[in-house]
Amino acid sequence: MSRLMKGRFSKIVSKYKLFVLGFVTGSSLLFLAAKSTDTYFEISKNLDIYTSLFKELSTYYVDPIEPGKLIKSSIDNMLDELDPYTNYITESDIEEYEFQTTGKYGGIGTTMRKSGDEIVVGEVYEFSPADKAGLHPGDKVIAIEGEAIKGKSMEDISLLLKGSPGTFIKVKLKDAYTGAEMEKTIKRSEIELSSVPYAGFVGENGNTGYVKLTQFTPHCSRLVRKALDSLKKTNPNMSSVVLDLRNNPGGLLSEAVSICNLFVDKGQLVVSTKGRLKEWQQDFKTTQAAWDTEIPLAVLINRSSASASEIVAGTMQDLDRGIVVGVRSYGKGLVQTTRPLGYNARLKLTTAKYYTPSGRCIQALDYSHRNADGSVGEIPDSLKKEYKTASGRKVLSGGGVEPDIPVVDEPTSMLAITLYVKGLFFDYATVYGKKHPQLGDAKAFAISKNDFAAFAKWLEDKDYAYKTETEIALDSLKSIATREKYFSDIEKEYKQLENNLSHDKKQDLYKHEKEVTYLLESEIVSRYHYLRGRIEHGLNNDQDLDFALKTLSAPKDYKALLKP
Repeated sequence: MSRLMKGRFSKIVSKYKLFVLGFVTGSSLLFLAAKSTDTYFEISKNLDIYTSLFKELSTYYVDPIEPGKLIKSSIDNMLDELDPYTNYITESDIEEYEFQTTGKYGGIGTTMRKSGDEIVVGEVYEFSPADKAGLHPGDKVIAIEGEAIKGKSMEDISLLLKGSPGTFIKVKLKDAYTGAEMEKTIKRSEIELSSVPYAGFVGENGNTGYVKLTQFTPHCSRLVRKALDSLKKTNPNMSSVVLDLRNNPGGLLSEAVSICNLFVDKGQLVVSTKGRLKEWQQDFKTTQAAWDTEIPLAVLINRSSASASEIVAGTMQDLDRGIVVGVRSYGKGLVQTTRPLGYNARLKLTTAKYYTPSGRCIQALDYSHRNADGSVGEIPDSLKKEYKTASGRKVLSGGGVEPDIPVVDEPTSMLAITLYVKGLFFDYATVYGKKHPQLGDAKAFAISKNDFAAFAKWLEDKDYAYKTETEIALDSLKSIATREKYFSDIEKEYKQLENNLSHDKKQDLYKHEKEVTYLLESEIVSRYHYLRGRIEHGLNNDQDLDFALKTLSAPKDYKALLKP
């Protein structure tokens, strides 16, 4: 290695060493917490070993290495030993991270999806540049900025479409409805997906306000309050509220506190955080006058309701402020903070656990005590502690938020899953859109028996082969029996059972007609009424909502649920 190359390499290693040191310390916080000399020595020693190892690899490894890729891989593997929420965010990933946390990005306002070898427009966001330019779901994308997109990855296409608001982009498309090819020049703008995509009235008497909250992004509490104010203005007799937090992965803790503040008055403890450092040990209380402290409230949750969603659901439950309906929540009782690392990279790391007003932490997985094989198990029932709500009701820690009214959802059939994954609902919605330029009210829309028969006929030459759960179990039985050398003894009976279980796809389609109809209608409605239409239509067949409405309409039952 030449002296010049050695000099450059030495500078690179020095910079890298500082970068790793900055990464590990998190702006010196780790060293402040690690007071013992032994801990300091272990960190220093291992950093020196790591730097020396990287130097040797770069100098002597038989093939050229990619430093950035290798370092990211090593960091990712190190963080895998902690929890799935502690992540290294590179400069190239910052835009995607910002979109996930704020709901904002610069682009044209569409999603893209693969259809065979082609790239087609997926969802078009209402009022977005793409919507104003006349793009439809199902439009085939031919070229972007004169560059053919065939063979490009979805990530590459996303990067081409995104850009600074105010800049222009040329997209060549084949229209899904007319088949005409055209090039559209679209002006990018800041795309902000509303965290409250739908609010309206539900129930037989139409006096229950419903608000859907998809994520705890900045200022989402203002949007929820605005929606509630609008509903109250429309119907002064609004008698109850349903807050839908299903499939809401969480977001900002401060917004969770503000959402709670809509229903509980100023000065109420909502959540406490406890971490290794004193600055992470905080109590978060409501700071404003409430929107309404008395109106009956139901919060809907499911297995995908996590983090800030669980703070709201858990707090309403602990304070006996409202009923929780649905399925046990995810169980994420951890708080993350983002730290700068330099070179526009960041570290998102878990800094604390949070506790609801009763004192419980709902964290379901114990990452600090892994199994011998490295896997993470759920906190056993024997270690779950009992806490009391304000009125004395029993609630447990360590397993998410258990609903006051549990709802057992019917499992989705393999047929429906296959039709969805293969994009056949999506493709047929395009076919339907060609024949029906307009669609009426989203909530009232329903396909007829003839429409369903037309869908069944359209499917006849489509590939949607699948195995039922019973067939999968039968395959497993054959595999085990063969391995244990029993299969020859049961082969005759096995084949008979296999023949008996052999399913006819068309017969299965009508067996699951109700489920398939619901999913098909949802996809069709979204073509005309966007995401808000999909949500509104979905309320027609919603068990969780039905249970909530039944209880809210019976004041005695509602009050009884909030007492020990």
